[in-house]
Amino acid sequence: MSPDRPIFVIGCPRSGTTMLQLMLHSHERIAVPPETRFLLSTYFRRRLHGDMRDAENRRRLAEWIATDKATKFRELGVDRTSYVRRAVEGPGSLGSVMGEAFRAYAERFGKPRWGDKRPCYVKHVDALLRLFPDAQFVHLIRDGRDCVASLKEMPWFRLDVFHAIANWSESVDHGRDYAKRLPADSYYEMRYEDLTADPETELARLCGFIGEEFDPAMCDPHKIADMAVPAHKVWHDNTHREVTRARVGGWATRLEPWEIALCDQVLGSRLRAHGYEPGVSKASARHLLTYRKTVARRRLSRYKQQGRDRVNRLREPGPLPAMLTSGQLSLARIPRPRGSSQELIRG
Repeated sequence: MSPDRPIFVIGCPRSGTTMLQLMLHSHERIAVPPETRFLLSTYFRRRLHGDMRDAENRRRLAEWIATDKATKFRELGVDRTSYVRRAVEGPGSLGSVMGEAFRAYAERFGKPRWGDKRPCYVKHVDALLRLFPDAQFVHLIRDGRDCVASLKEMPWFRLDVFHAIANWSESVDHGRDYAKRLPADSYYEMRYEDLTADPETELARLCGFIGEEFDPAMCDPHKIADMAVPAHKVWHDNTHREVTRARVGGWATRLEPWEIALCDQVLGSRLRAHGYEPGVSKASARHLLTYRKTVARRRLSRYKQQGRDRVNRLREPGPLPAMLTSGQLSLARIPRPRGSSQELIRG
């Protein structure tokens, strides 16, 4: 197994992905930054950025990543000028330009391997694989009712409970699809409840999947929370404490009876499939109809995005896959350089 494969943490929002990010970042060889916002936006706007074999296009894209407030680049703590320079001097592909930012972040901590965490990635694994074809995905799953209850309390979640329920349903459905068609060494599922009950055992298994030795520091993610979680994200306050199961099953008092009934009915089979026991309460016809309309609208929006992406794939502006890791170079059929990765073929 390649020792430098990117690791992506995915899952429904409020499923514990930030805690897992910190656990991975606590490993002596792995660096996983706070959420960034440039991977997907760059991918879906790739035609606007042009062919990355052109050094000037690499420069423009790297400067946008490093300066636009929406990208969250500043939270990486990486020197902007240095990043732009290494992106320009690096391989001529879209994934390489973005991958250089994460490599620079890992180098801040003297670590050889990087990861990234953003819950919505669970819906875009195929796009991420186009950019990082050797990537590994760790899908953290939590009881859907607890996710829904937590989402309702978030200041940034401006949708209703029907969208919250649909979000969890979509996440586990995507996971089921990935489990069927991705190689066993590329996709891994774990449960939040198991991870919080026995961190050492679950993290040791995770390390086996990513090809790393277990690092005991991973069991104490709160020790690095001040450094790796932006202070303005007050909804991640629990990450500054020891791993706890305090909120496992909290949905029973945090959801309204009608919300619990709706979860039981529309998520029942999915909950059982992941080891959770739904109740037997029935939702009202009105709530079921509203939920189904919500699901239909979300599905239509997703199909439209997929359609646009299929069209864009017919007119790719240039190479997409990163050429930075040993696995990526192998897939691109480029011999691994003897010295620095900066010796790679330039655009």
